[in-house]
Amino acid sequence: MSLTVFGAPLSPFVRKVRVCLNEKGLDYRLETVMPFTPPQWYYELNPLGRIPALKDGEDCTLADSSVICQYLEEAYSDTPSLYGDEAQQRGQIRWLEKYADYELAPLTTFTVFRNRILKPMSGQACNEEAVQAALQQKLPPHFDYLERQLGQRDFFVGDELSMADIAITCQLINMAHGGESLDGQRWPGLTAHHARMLERQSVSSLLPDEQRMNNKLKEMGKAAAT
Repeated sequence: MSLTVFGAPLSPFVRKVRVCLNEKGLDYRLETVMPFTPPQWYYELNPLGRIPALKDGEDCTLADSSVICQYLEEAYSDTPSLYGDEAQQRGQIRWLEKYADYELAPLTTFTVFRNRILKPMSGQACNEEAVQAALQQKLPPHFDYLERQLGQRDFFVGDELSMADIAITCQLINMAHGGESLDGQRWPGLTAHHARMLERQSVSSLLPDEQRMNNKLKEMGKAAAT
């Protein structure tokens, strides 16, 4: 097996790469590397120390989830395309992927998930005020925008699954791990899209292990608080 993904399963960016690989039918090995305190050898793969990284064979090493997924698209061109068939679609897909990574992630993952799960696990207090500000003030405009972009379609761009759908889903999963879900009455299209994405084998196959790990972190948080 030539493909190795380095990272932690609960990272939305690691998940994005894994779903991409699953949709393309590519076999890979996951080597766990924890964020924030990676081993020293990992800096040879990514000098920034962030996850994920990918190694393909002996000579190809890449970092950054978007770079990795675009590499997989080009290097394994005989697999299902996840970046569209023409320039306009490719541009829209890359935009929405970036939107998920740069606009949703600071709120769904680094505010809701981090405060509800990661901080208590490490003995730090959850900043619930920040969580509520994200949920009540900052995230709704983003969800309004995504609801409009989706419209009545099954997928965000064109008639097939793309990295736009995957990237957005991966951030919403972390929000769910933090105990929050979409308001189906306010954002019915986005909520239905998310439910369909969770049913895809590429996503659903990852969730049981993630949920067990998330529950373990919750228990660690409770133990740290006592």
